[in-house]
Amino acid sequence: MIITPAQPSDLAKLLDFRREAAAWLSELGSDQWSRPYPADRLLTTIESGTVFMVRDGGTTAATITLTPEAEGGLWSDVELSEPSMFINKLTVARTHAGQNLGGRLLDWAGDRAYRASALWLRLDAWTTNDALQRYYLRQGFDHVRTVREGGAVNGGPRVSGWLAQRVAQPADHGFVDETPAPEPRSETLSHLRR
Repeated sequence: MIITPAQPSDLAKLLDFRREAAAWLSELGSDQWSRPYPADRLLTTIESGTVFMVRDGGTTAATITLTPEAEGGLWSDVELSEPSMFINKLTVARTHAGQNLGGRLLDWAGDRAYRASALWLRLDAWTTNDALQRYYLRQGFDHVRTVREGGAVNGGPRVSGWLAQRVAQPADHGFVDETPAPEPRSETLSHLRR
């Protein structure tokens, strides 16, 4: 399997992934991703070069967004001063479920974050999705805290405020990586990694 940057032509596939994942989550009793994701916002993230696709032959097997920018209102100023990369929208096609593809993508993201001189690989997960939170804990993430207020709609409850992190580190993820080398962060981390 190869991992490549997403292209604007992948927009329809990514929107389908989101709908497929939302339907699966709904069957599990979760309201995660029940609202349609705006296509124009997704296209903007694709064009920014932060969306990546795992391709298995001619099939798209998974996607992940990895960005140096955190969503506002989640992380403290001290945390934001630490070099970090942030995971969003990790989605595995149901056809490829059960193959640890998500775990390998998290390893790839941690490796990429490390190569970009980030100290942390961070994420925010759906506040009410306990199964997803347990999954990230099994993948080596530590729960930092849960932010419940300051959501996107009128400052109401935040739906994705379960914060977790793990140290960015080199990993053998097993993908053929056809992404451009990450831009190193301006901060030097050698003293933090000792």
